[in-house]
Amino acid sequence: MSDWQRLDPRMLVVEPVSELRRFLPVLVGALLAGGFARGGGLGWELLAVVVPVAIGVARYLTTRYRILEGRVELRRGLLQRRLRTTQLDRVRTVDLTASLVHRLLGLATVRIGTGAGADQDLELDGLRAADAQQLREALLARMATAAPGDAGTAPTEDVPAPPPPDRPVLRPVLRLDPAWARYAPLTSAGVVATAALLGVASQALPDSAWRLDRLPELAPAGWGWLLLAAVGVLGAAVSSAVLAVIGYLVTHWDLTLTRTPTQWRLTRGLLTTRETSVEDARLAGVVVREPLGLRLAGAAELAAVVTGLGDGEKGTLTLVPPAPTAVVTGVAGTVLGDDLPTDRPLTAALRAHGPAAVRRRRLRALAPAAALVALVAALVVADLVTPWALVPAALVLPAAVVLGEDRARALGHLGVDGFLVSRSGSLVRRREVLGAEHVIGWTVRDTWFQRRSGLVTLEATTAGGSQRVRVLDVPEGDGLLLAAALTPRLLAEVGYRTPASQ
Repeated sequence: MSDWQRLDPRMLVVEPVSELRRFLPVLVGALLAGGFARGGGLGWELLAVVVPVAIGVARYLTTRYRILEGRVELRRGLLQRRLRTTQLDRVRTVDLTASLVHRLLGLATVRIGTGAGADQDLELDGLRAADAQQLREALLARMATAAPGDAGTAPTEDVPAPPPPDRPVLRPVLRLDPAWARYAPLTSAGVVATAALLGVASQALPDSAWRLDRLPELAPAGWGWLLLAAVGVLGAAVSSAVLAVIGYLVTHWDLTLTRTPTQWRLTRGLLTTRETSVEDARLAGVVVREPLGLRLAGAAELAAVVTGLGDGEKGTLTLVPPAPTAVVTGVAGTVLGDDLPTDRPLTAALRAHGPAAVRRRRLRALAPAAALVALVAALVVADLVTPWALVPAALVLPAAVVLGEDRARALGHLGVDGFLVSRSGSLVRRREVLGAEHVIGWTVRDTWFQRRSGLVTLEATTAGGSQRVRVLDVPEGDGLLLAAALTPRLLAEVGYRTPASQ
């Protein structure tokens, strides 16, 4: 494909619509301004429609792309022409995305990621769906076979392009069960969606719609405000649950995780479909998240730690949305163990951090609660608040005790089967599993309070996820022994000796 190719003509519909969406605030402002100025006549609001449509048409007419031996080129622009080139040996991801408009028109978007940041990625928007899939397969195959020395070689008539690759065999690993949407209300997604909906409604509805002062008159004597509170809590809970379930199904509909000989592929989405590929070499580990609500219901969610992404991209990829713990553990074991599934990093008992770490977890949970009670008590003594305020403040203390105990039980680490395993947290418990070969450095941190207890925070630096895996409040000797066991060469190169070897 050495000649410049034009996008599909159906993009003449997609591009103007996309530009209109970007200009929507300007368009709304122009409509309101024109309506107030001339009683509803057309003026600037017409220009606010014509300009984005013209920009969309110009973008389509000036966009070209081509694929040469060893590189992909994208050219666009009318007044200022821009040419962007990506070498095949620098391509890290080739993903497909299709919004609802794209799907109705039979189109798709191919996003070629280089790992150098979003500004260096290429996006071929407006390919026919079949052509986009074929291009994606060809690029993934060439990524696996392109030699670094050939990346910048210009195509000639004497160097024919390689034949089209065979379609890889896909082995299914997971298929979404819509019944798992029952776990969505146990996450924070529904609460956030409800808060956003209430914010929009508070601006859109008139003030009279929010006056519920007549509700007490409709209830039995003495029960009016109690009924109002109950209705409000119930309505918020129901709306939160409904919105969470809808969001879960829209985002993860038909989620399918499959395996090829060299990659993992994930497809999902109801309105906007996405297909993402992750090479084995870039999958550094997994993270099992167990928010309190999911943990009580026997559920969890799984993300893969992916290396080689740009600064503007997420270093984790959600593989399993909230689902039963057994399902999450099984998929995580398959991802870590490839064709020989192993769940030892996920199910093995962790090494405890000792009494000093337990006391520190308890103190860090209890200290803020005690400070709150002391503050409220001071306000009561100063006669600034009613003594009844001490009741809810005092209830925080037992909750803090329970939180501290749960944090202490969750704390642990392990080095097993070439993986670093770390677990911590209570409200959001996380078990992070990182392959030792992906550890590029260690950081040992200790505060003044930790030094008095002989504890440190050990951080394994990596190129994916949050860029680090932390082992909290681990005894210094245990932390150094763990690092030496997982990466002996790394510590030997800097001349660091563990306490056992000194």
